[in-house]
Amino acid sequence: MPIIKSFAAPQFNTIDGLTVTGLAAPSRGSRETCVWKLALAPHTPGTPHSVDREEIFVVLAGRGIATLGGQTMELTPGDARIVPAEQSFSLANPGTERFEAIAVLPVGGRAAMPAGAPFAPPWTA
Repeated sequence: MPIIKSFAAPQFNTIDGLTVTGLAAPSRGSRETCVWKLALAPHTPGTPHSVDREEIFVVLAGRGIATLGGQTMELTPGDARIVPAEQSFSLANPGTERFEAIAVLPVGGRAAMPAGAPFAPPWTA
């Protein structure tokens, strides 16, 4: 069974204030599920996007604001947020501490920005 050591996991910085650490993905031995750790720097605004599969976030540290379907919800450590497929969603960190969460998405899941073409996030490859 593959083990992905945190020091060897790839990091991605595709949006200002967001750092993604790729954990489980097909290139790292996973066949069905992608998992990554995301970190939002303090005062990072949300970026609306959607995914074509259900996505789950589990908060590890800090405080985040999730917006889904026009509703806003505060997320704190231990909370889980389930994002249904094809729903516009954003995650922001309005606080002064770093926000960290684990995210889970089935292999093959694709994301889309408003009015943009669907794409596979690089950390899911």
